[in-house]
Amino acid sequence: MTRVRRKKYHYGDTHIRKKYKTKRRTKYMDEIHDDMKPENAEKMLHQDVDLDKPGSAQHYCLHCARYFINLQSMTAHFRSKQHKRRLKALEEEQYTQKEADAAAGLGTYKPTTKKKVLTQEVSEDVGMKDTKE
Repeated sequence: MTRVRRKKYHYGDTHIRKKYKTKRRTKYMDEIHDDMKPENAEKMLHQDVDLDKPGSAQHYCLHCARYFINLQSMTAHFRSKQHKRRLKALEEEQYTQKEADAAAGLGTYKPTTKKKVLTQEVSEDVGMKDTKE
């Protein structure tokens, strides 16, 4: 008997395409850096009740831009490898136009500095705000 050759029938159907689908797309790093600024972080962590979002938008991970159904699942997420990798990626400063110009030779290059990013504090008492109609 001869060996059977493996046939790849679907040319574009790869595991690489899966990560680029818009269904699974999360916020980009520069958007998360903007959300981490104190004035924006307060708004993101204390959102009004939105019944269309998981957990009525009361349990939100600022660094991963994810909603959770309850406090227990959010604290389990904080211990996960995915969250720790995101914190490590956010330690590097946001890429700016000034840095891009310096890399192109239009200025002096200054290596990026790292800042310490800690997991957000979790409050046990989640006060659900109702929207004023």
